[in-house]
Amino acid sequence: MHYVAVIDKDPGSAYGVRFPEVPGCYSAADSFDDIVPNAIEALSLFFEDCEPAPPHGIEAVREQAAGSIAEGAVLMMIPYVHDRKRVVRVNLSLEKGFVDTLDEAARMRGMTRSAFVQKAATREILDPA
Repeated sequence: MHYVAVIDKDPGSAYGVRFPEVPGCYSAADSFDDIVPNAIEALSLFFEDCEPAPPHGIEAVREQAAGSIAEGAVLMMIPYVHDRKRVVRVNLSLEKGFVDTLDEAARMRGMTRSAFVQKAATREILDPA
């Protein structure tokens, strides 16, 4: 499930992030690269104690935010990552040579295999291009 964020920035300020589909859910980011992770965290915290509102879609948000878009705001799809605190054990089948390389890369970064795989997968989910 994805929500549409409206991103705007005034000169000399942080990026502002708001979700017209989720009134009251806001975030900010000092750099462009921090927008998505901060927005994911905002959605996760906002829905921590309640059911997520169903997304309305980009066209509905585009109509709602037309004035902001005309002033330079942009729209960005942000995934809602449900239940970020609960750890679940999974089984992956990978080639032995790849696992050895994966473990070495994780070790060099001071990470566990699981943390490394999660970080890499998160990066791919957030930037699938």
